[in-house]
Amino acid sequence: MSRLPRQLKPGYCYHVTVRCNNREFRLTRKECRKVLLHTLKMAQEKYGFVLYGLCIMSNHVHYLLEPQQPEDLPKIMHWINWYAAMCFNRMLNRTGHFWEKRYHSTGFPKTDRRRALNTLRYIHANPKA
Repeated sequence: MSRLPRQLKPGYCYHVTVRCNNREFRLTRKECRKVLLHTLKMAQEKYGFVLYGLCIMSNHVHYLLEPQQPEDLPKIMHWINWYAAMCFNRMLNRTGHFWEKRYHSTGFPKTDRRRALNTLRYIHANPKA
């Protein structure tokens, strides 16, 4: 059975989560967090998205972002996950999948301020790595 395509709409923000493969705690090192932050900065320069919120936890990451175009979200997440995984695998002297499955995303209109605030609260209430 094939998966359903993502419902991407103009003017939406997306709460995105991505988890380390096998739920392993691979993001605990300070160097890993620095690599991820650098990767995000490079992705912002490349794709021009707005990053409203971020929480790097020990085995997963939360983002709240707004792509310039809705069809940019898969490109953004593919590039972030690919580049970060390549750097992490090299740094940790490992091979194979770094991230588990696809990223999970939930969208909402950027005009829905209550939803945006609640999502930011949720993201920032998580314990940090």
